[in-house]
Amino acid sequence: MCAAVYVLSTVMGYVLTSALLLKCPTLLHRRKREPFLSRHISHRGGAGENLENTMAAFKHAVDLGTDMLELDCHMTKDEQVVVSHDANLERSTGISAYISDVAYADLPPYLCKLGVTFQRECVCEGGEDKRIPLLRDVFEAFPKTPVNIDIKVNNDTLIKKVSELVVKYDREHITVWGNSSNQIVQKCYKENPRIPVLFSMRRVLMLVGLFYTGLLPFVPLKEQFLEIPMPSIVTKDPDKMTRSQHVITWLADTLLMRRALFNHLTARGIQVYVWVLNDEKDFKRAFDLGATGVMTDFPTKLRDFMEKNVIFLDVLYNFS
Repeated sequence: MCAAVYVLSTVMGYVLTSALLLKCPTLLHRRKREPFLSRHISHRGGAGENLENTMAAFKHAVDLGTDMLELDCHMTKDEQVVVSHDANLERSTGISAYISDVAYADLPPYLCKLGVTFQRECVCEGGEDKRIPLLRDVFEAFPKTPVNIDIKVNNDTLIKKVSELVVKYDREHITVWGNSSNQIVQKCYKENPRIPVLFSMRRVLMLVGLFYTGLLPFVPLKEQFLEIPMPSIVTKDPDKMTRSQHVITWLADTLLMRRALFNHLTARGIQVYVWVLNDEKDFKRAFDLGATGVMTDFPTKLRDFMEKNVIFLDVLYNFS
């Protein structure tokens, strides 16, 4: 009987302490600094409105007032850091070659039309700018705009060169980098711990496990940004999904899209970005759940939504 009471009181104490620290994490953890706040994030510069990852796309997004540019980096044969999503150029240029095998001066231009990855049956037709830019071009053109860098390949030289560019242009306080690969994120952090890192996929799974076991409030986190997909957007093409895929998507959405999780992280100074959302219903859901920001292919559409809902968004952010 005494043992049962002891176990019960211990469990209740753990549950209550966990619940308290989930709501008030600064009782245990120092809140991370927020050098910038990004609500409006342009995915590949806004791949639905301009050719992805081009200077024209980035300029358009910045002119609209985006809070952050999201982009992808590779390295050419002559070790130039370029902004491009795919390792192979075939989808974007029609030339089947790897960026790492081509010198920067020999890179082909983008095609006139590119499919928008996260928008069903959507093609973006670009203007005159079809050049694959250098990362330094972006830094020089937009010195005050926060940039979210996806390091696309596990390459020590690429990571080192990106870090050197961030330092050269004095952007450590307005840059975040990483990848879904935990190994890449670890290398980024080791190369330059002053540049904030994203959660890798492994760390996201760990985060979810800690949240549902009540351990999350007790665990220190080095990351400052959580960037996760909204799983329900996959169901926008339901005809191509099997029943098991529907179940997995529903389960992932249920586990990940939790306001209590988002609120806890933001209370610790960790910004939560949900991607890649391209319609108002998903914008609203993400902000309703307490996400710090939304990543979109259509920066104009997100800007218009935010302007129409400015009071709603301010209340949500101040509440969370």
